[in-house]
Amino acid sequence: MVLISVVRDYINKMLQDISGMKVFILDSQTVSVVSVAYSQSELLQKEVFLVELVDTISMSRESMYHLKAVCFLRPTSENIQLLRRQLANSRFGEYHLFFSNILKETQIHILADSDEQDVVQQVVEFYGDFMAIDPYHFTLNMASNHIYMIPAVVDPPSLQHFCDRVVDGLAALFLALKQRPVIRYQRTSDVAKRIAQETSKLMYQQESGLFDFRRTEVSPLLLVIDRRDDPLTPLLNQWTYQAMVHELLGIQDNKVNLKSIGKSSKDHQEVVLSSEQDSFYKANMYNNFGEIGMNIKKLVDDFQQIAKSNQNIQTIEDMAKFVDNYPEYRKMHGNVSKHVTLVTELSKIVEERKLMFVSQTEQELACNGGQMAAFEAVTSLLNNESTSDIDRMRLVMLYALRYEKESPVQLMQLFNKLASCSAKYKKGLIQFLLKQAGVDKRTGDLYGNRDLLNIARNMARGLKGVENVYTQHQPLVVQTMESIIKGRLRDVDYPFVGNHFQQGSRPQEVIIFIVGGTTYEESRSVALQNSTTSGIRFILGGSVVLNSRRFLKDLEEAQRKSRSNATVI
Repeated sequence: MVLISVVRDYINKMLQDISGMKVFILDSQTVSVVSVAYSQSELLQKEVFLVELVDTISMSRESMYHLKAVCFLRPTSENIQLLRRQLANSRFGEYHLFFSNILKETQIHILADSDEQDVVQQVVEFYGDFMAIDPYHFTLNMASNHIYMIPAVVDPPSLQHFCDRVVDGLAALFLALKQRPVIRYQRTSDVAKRIAQETSKLMYQQESGLFDFRRTEVSPLLLVIDRRDDPLTPLLNQWTYQAMVHELLGIQDNKVNLKSIGKSSKDHQEVVLSSEQDSFYKANMYNNFGEIGMNIKKLVDDFQQIAKSNQNIQTIEDMAKFVDNYPEYRKMHGNVSKHVTLVTELSKIVEERKLMFVSQTEQELACNGGQMAAFEAVTSLLNNESTSDIDRMRLVMLYALRYEKESPVQLMQLFNKLASCSAKYKKGLIQFLLKQAGVDKRTGDLYGNRDLLNIARNMARGLKGVENVYTQHQPLVVQTMESIIKGRLRDVDYPFVGNHFQQGSRPQEVIIFIVGGTTYEESRSVALQNSTTSGIRFILGGSVVLNSRRFLKDLEEAQRKSRSNATVI
């Protein structure tokens, strides 16, 4: 509940203290912030009868003085200018201005000067400048996510804009949690270092008064790391419910778009997957695909029992009881139908793309040694006509990341084979990935073969066997959390910013921010870790939530930008 509660509390405060009919004015970012934390029916209960985007509402001239405008916006110069125009020709009876981050003094003056009709009732900072998609998982939904892969010299303004947005998001998060952390970063990442230093400068110098909260015995830790330290996790197929839906169908702001599915009903063209609003999803989001199938069957059976009892209406009392329970009945019907639709579609894609076979090889590449066997398995899948282009690309990438140093000759053979059998193959993309995230660039022990402790752990796991061949991979963030719990996160690999060191014992709260994006496999690992009794609460955040398509898209865009820059030079 942690992050979602924080955002919900902000929205409650905005709406419940203002009586009467309201219009909720949002921007392209805050609309996502609100939609993942608050349902439409909840907004209606708070007398919100209209939700508008600030850039479109500015074009309308129609006056609605009976409505009170509640604005929740990011404090960008564009939004301030749009508000200025609104206030100059006010269309609503009152304006209540809430900003999701720190306002500059100059912006406050602009708003004050524009309010000639005295319609602004309040100007408040509510620090909800992040999307709380799960209780311990947030994202910034950044459009130009590929920027983190591009050297600073290629596009300095875009990189600065990227870093500024991350710093804003982190500042809002800690202001919302009422904390000031000590900050560490991944030494091998220039962009992680830059974000860590700029965040520290904001919290300890520029806005130190704002962050001067009551000191805790041990400060929380903010650890800024780079996606390229674990390029493996976003390339793998997923077999737990939430991660699988995002990998095969895509989740955006906790919604799944099913319009492309021919048989989806009008009610299910877009479905909401929220652990706050859907008890079945909450109970099953981290379960594997086999368990989901059995649990859906039970859900359907339970619903059929209720439906059967509702058919047996014989008295006025029975009818009154049915009417009273109808909203709950209808909600359950929608829920059953939603999950059956999703699982049916997932099963169809798994069968079409033969993902059981593909994923077995992926997991072997991620978790086990054996270069020759891996080469033969990948070659066999490349030759198989039922293997899709994206799966071919991912398989060769996974092989390249694992064996770039060990088998350059076989790697070249796989490159040539991929180019000949995949029409969508982008020349040089895998080499670009290795340049970005190859073994020489990484800090962590991605394959558990650098550190003696990890080698021993892998051997033990190999001897014991694995419970499920499709979910044996663990993201690198699991190792990172273990190192933090045991106090073994090395200063040389993850230096502190400035002279704000971790004093005394372990931190009780750790925010891990991944520049370049998180995955649902990682957020599952964080949630499972938090369910243990380690005494440390972890929160995971990133610039976006990745699946393999988004990761490859970012990689292609970064490669294109780097190439065009090289051509100019």
